[in-house]
Formats: sequence, C-alpha cells, structure tokens
Amino acid sequence: MSWQPRRDFVGYGSTPPNPRWPNGARLAVNFVMNYEEGSEPSVQDGEDHSENGLTEAHGIGAGVKGRDLAAEGMFEYGSRVGFWRLMRLFQERNLPMTVFGCALALERNPLAAQAIRESGFDVCCHGWRWIKHYELSEAEEREHIRKAVASLQKTVGERPLGWYCRYGPSVNTRRLVAEEGGFLYDSDSYADELPFWQTVEGKPHLVVPYSLTNNDGKYAGWVGTSNDWFEFVRDAFDMLYREGAKTPKMMNVGLHMRLIGHPARAVGLEHLLDHIVGHKDVWVTRRIDIARHWTKTHPYAGKGLNE
Repeated sequence: MSWQPRRDFVGYGSTPPNPRWPNGARLAVNFVMNYEEGSEPSVQDGEDHSENGLTEAHGIGAGVKGRDLAAEGMFEYGSRVGFWRLMRLFQERNLPMTVFGCALALERNPLAAQAIRESGFDVCCHGWRWIKHYELSEAEEREHIRKAVASLQKTVGERPLGWYCRYGPSVNTRRLVAEEGGFLYDSDSYADELPFWQTVEGKPHLVVPYSLTNNDGKYAGWVGTSNDWFEFVRDAFDMLYREGAKTPKMMNVGLHMRLIGHPARAVGLEHLLDHIVGHKDVWVTRRIDIARHWTKTHPYAGKGLNE
C-alpha cells in the first residue's frame, strides 16, 4: 500500500530540540507573501464560478451566476497594487520574506515575477493553481506538481525547493512531492512550531510547518482594524520571544496581497515589522534558510518523528 499520512498527537512533547538558530537567536520569524491572484478558480479557466475567498466579496457574491466581476477585481487589486506595497515594506527595511507562488499566477504577471527574481526572496511552490488539491485525482495532482515546477523554473529562474498547497493537502500530496524528488521540504502541516522529519516511502522528508493563525486571513471576518491585527500577531511574537530564552521556536506570518496589501491594513504590518526589528536575537529569514539550517543542524536520524 502506498504511504499515507499518519496522525501524531505527541510530537516533541515537553522537550523540543534546541534549533540552534544562527547567532543564538531566540526566535526564527518567516514572513510569507501568498501570490495567488490569477490562478484562483475562474470561469475563464474552466470553473463555473469566480473565486471570492479572502476578499471583501467572501460570503456576499455566492448568488452571482457565472463571472463575479467584483471578486475578480479584488483579486486583480492584489497583483496590481498590493504586491508592490508589500514588496516596498520589506525592501525598505532590508528584510527577507518567502513567496508562496502559484505558478500560473506568476506567469500572468511577468513584472511581478521579475521583481521577485531580482529581490532575493525565495519562492515556495504554492501549486500550479490556487485550488483544492484534495479534490484532485492522484494523476491530476501529479501533473499539477510537474507543471508548477516547470513553470516557476521559467518565471523566477530556478525550480522551487519548497511546497505548500491551498489550505490542506490530499492524502497523496506529500508522497507525490517526495516522488517528484526535487523538493527540500513541504509546509503542508499546521502541527508544530518547529520543523520535523517524516519517512515517506522509505526516504527522509522534512516538514516546515505553516500557520493560519498568525495570518492576515483574520481580516476575513475575525479582526477589523490594523491595530487589532497588529496586537494579535505582536502578542504571539512576544510570547514566543519570551519562551525563546529557554526553548527557541519558529514563527510564521502569512500575508495576502489582496488583504493586507490595502493601505489601512498594511499599517498593521508596518507596526509589526518595526516591533520585531526592535528586538535583538531574532532571526528574520526565508523559509528555505530554515529548511537548510534544520537539515544541517538536525539531520534525519533514520526515522521520522514518532515513527
């Protein structure tokens, strides 16, 4: 029988390993910009509706038959405007980030692909399209992975070394990512605050978990103002920073161009960036650097966590 995901309720338990972050950092912080606009479900790409997830149209345009032009415009705002605002905020502060890039979306905005290519930010493959992989057949998913890798190789100049699909993987995703053979890690897990190894089809496979908690998706119905969001994510940082004096961890912060790329929300991101850089012993870094550090510092020990 092919490898299948197995639930693990124990993890590292009460004694997580010391990640030994560079320069003795208490906390590794990775900001992720999700580049999805142009790859979402749409009538033009064969679906019978326009996607409105993580936009102001979410829950409003459900009755629209066919194309929802309002929702389409909200996605377009992300790539036309929000992208450039987020790039500026990080580049002005000389801070790195990771781009979760949907391959088709980057094909449709060569200017953005060029800017990412020139920025030094790493690109983690966010699928060929921003669709639900758990709805694909195994053959379809394998083909989506193949197409995404080939596409990103062309648009951003190198093949992706990380993988993360929309919301949740299928039961086949990790096995297919491992089968493809060129990835250093995947982030299709929300289960921990440190990377961990698994054994997939007899081979080592690194998981660098992600978070939907420290995420601007909270603007889609959970928080209202930029200060609400800033305080929420700042509190997570502050606790992890305090804990990091004894048990260093990693922190993910997820961003969407069509959400936090709007001016009033971007102010909260400004506040968060400035709060974080005001602390010493923090490693703000790219996702690929976390994966490489873990691979070197905590190499695969012959079995995955709790296997």
